[in-house]
Amino acid sequence: MTESHPTFRQASVHDIPAMSRIRLSVNENRLRDPPRITPQMYADFLEKDGRGWVALVDGEIVAFSYANRIDGSIWALFVDPRFEGQGLGKQLLSLATDWLFSLGFRRVTLSTGTHTRAAQFYTRLGWRLASSSADDSVFVLDGP
Repeated sequence: MTESHPTFRQASVHDIPAMSRIRLSVNENRLRDPPRITPQMYADFLEKDGRGWVALVDGEIVAFSYANRIDGSIWALFVDPRFEGQGLGKQLLSLATDWLFSLGFRRVTLSTGTHTRAAQFYTRLGWRLASSSADDSVFVLDGP
C-alpha cells in the first residue's frame, strides 16, 4: 500500500501502453486472446466511441476505466494488482458512470466474469445483476 495520494485525469492515446500493461496484469477476467484487444481498439474508444480515465500514483498510471458513449456501458475497469483495495476502481467507475449519466443515459451496463471479486465489487456499489451465464454476468446501474 502506498502513502501517495492518487490523481485522476481523462485518458489520452499516450496512455494506451500503460493501460494495455495493466489489462494484461490482472488476476481475474484475464483475456482469453490478448492480441484480440489491439492498441487501435483502445484508441477508437478514446477518440470515437467513448472516454477513458486513468489513476496515477507517483506519476505512474496504475488503473483505468473506459465508458462507451454509444451504448451507455462500461467497457473496461482495471486496477494494477499492486494497487488494489485503495479505492481507485471505485473512483474511476464513478467518473465513468457520472459521465454517461450526464450524456442522458438513464441506465449504465457492464459485464464481468461470473463469481469473481469484480462481480462482488459491483454488487457492493449498488449495481444490480441483470443476467448471468456460466462465464459472464451483466450488471446495471440506474441513474439518479
